Amino acid sequence: MSVEVGTAAPDFELKDQHGTPVKLSDFRGKKNVVLVFYPLAFSGVCTGELCTIRDELPTLGGDDTVQVLAVSVDSVWALRTWAEQEKYQFPLLSDFWPHGGVAREYGVFDDEKGIAIRGTFVIDTEGVVRWKVVHGPAEARDFDEYRKALAEL
Repeated sequence: MSVEVGTAAPDFELKDQHGTPVKLSDFRGKKNVVLVFYPLAFSGVCTGELCTIRDELPTLGGDDTVQVLAVSVDSVWALRTWAEQEKYQFPLLSDFWPHGGVAREYGVFDDEKGIAIRGTFVIDTEGVVRWKVVHGPAEARDFDEYRKALAEL
């Protein structure tokens, strides 16, 4: 299955790096969501991408209008350690079990490698996917694309 622009984003609930459940639908009517799937914590490209998001989030409208949700198949404990090390303030969500279930639902799970590929979905306050980009595991995304997609909302 693949989630396409103009369709409702499938709702999900995953635990963040602190073990707190986070539901996508909790942001409906409140914030636009940048849903970022990435292969693995602590890897070079993933760290670079999420550090850019951490540093550039204020240019997207900040925490008041935009919620970043970053998803990987890593465990909650690995995500907590990585978040503390890199000072990530946004939720890192564990799609650990069922393994890659949410990534599969969004069409960004690599069955052969057992990880999410790089998929980003910009979801508006009504829960509709307004923009998406998908790249392979080793191919970094362009942060300016996020900014442009959010500016169009």
